[in-house]
Amino acid sequence: MIKQIKQQQPGNVNDSCADCGSFVDIGAVVEADDTLLQLTFNGEDALTKANALEQIALQRFPETKAEIKQLVNQCELTLNFAFSVEKMIFQLENSL
Repeated sequence: MIKQIKQQQPGNVNDSCADCGSFVDIGAVVEADDTLLQLTFNGEDALTKANALEQIALQRFPETKAEIKQLVNQCELTLNFAFSVEKMIFQLENSL
């Protein structure tokens, strides 16, 4: 069984445990300089949505730098977190 699992996985994965599932090296998923999150909101309430998410980010991570650009029926929210892990946590907590 383990031999079959090893044959089916890509070369950069080393998962030989049939019971415990797959894992990844967290360093392969999170880059140290990946702190910028850009979100676009559409519709008449785009600014309201952008402001609400900006406030959630600033309350959770006060050192985050935020900028909202308002366009016609569209807003762009840019969040620059102090650390990449903050960005990842924010995305997970807010289903982004």
